[in-house]
Amino acid sequence: MQTNDQAQTLAQALPYIRKFHGKTMVIKYGGNAMTDPSLQKAFAEDVVLLKLVGINPVVVHGGGPQIENALKRLGKKGEFIQGMRVTDAETMEVVEWVLGGEVQQDIVGLINQAGGKAVGLTGRDGAMIRAQKLKMLDSTNPNVEHDVGQVGDIVSVDPSVVKALQDDAFIPVISPIGFGEQNESYNINADVVAAKLATVLQAEKLMMLTNISGVLDKNGDLLTDLTAQRIDELFADGTISGGMLPKISGALDAAKSGVNSVHIIDGRVPHVLLLEILTNQAFGTMIRAH
Repeated sequence: MQTNDQAQTLAQALPYIRKFHGKTMVIKYGGNAMTDPSLQKAFAEDVVLLKLVGINPVVVHGGGPQIENALKRLGKKGEFIQGMRVTDAETMEVVEWVLGGEVQQDIVGLINQAGGKAVGLTGRDGAMIRAQKLKMLDSTNPNVEHDVGQVGDIVSVDPSVVKALQDDAFIPVISPIGFGEQNESYNINADVVAAKLATVLQAEKLMMLTNISGVLDKNGDLLTDLTAQRIDELFADGTISGGMLPKISGALDAAKSGVNSVHIIDGRVPHVLLLEILTNQAFGTMIRAH
């Protein structure tokens, strides 16, 4: 890159830094960005840079493949109903030590290594995420309810612990585990946690990193801008299905509840967070309420 191009790129970031200074960005971290070492490093650097220019990143992570590996090592086979992992008591223990331990601490370590100050939290910390057992109705026969074990539905989110950390120069890294009335643990979809947290924090943006370039239409072409009405149409004709359903539903709820914009972006692009937030280049799909 020529010096002039570099200067142009840096200068271009200025209005965005000014616009987003002091604002909160909730980032759902998943997919290849979480497993490829060079992308992991780029992600950690992006998060630290955002914090240093006065933006408040909050990271929510998943860990499906890591949970799958851990279960395999124990000789347990993962079972899914309608895209949700069936979580019995033993599986829940594995989920807790993989998400709240191994995966979370890896991310915290990467951010710290890049010069940030990350703090790992689960929904138990600061009584942040209260949950109840998810009632899963059959997609074809609503009279049938599936028991998916300790899979949770969010009852409420208290963001005070996140706000306290943010005000003190820390970067919160959150595992999607909630707790119930009897102090039982629940495994919650990370996309749902990120969307709910973005709403409660009134975040400027919710950024969801995925392994695709964004939301694609039936021909595989990228849809760069989606409204609530268009999303309903894409649900109805089956364009959006499977693992994208909770992602898009959560994104849409957040957009309708006051989060300024929701972006589903390609986590396979190095430094995609900086490119999306601090330049005029658009990556992926932006979701708006209207």
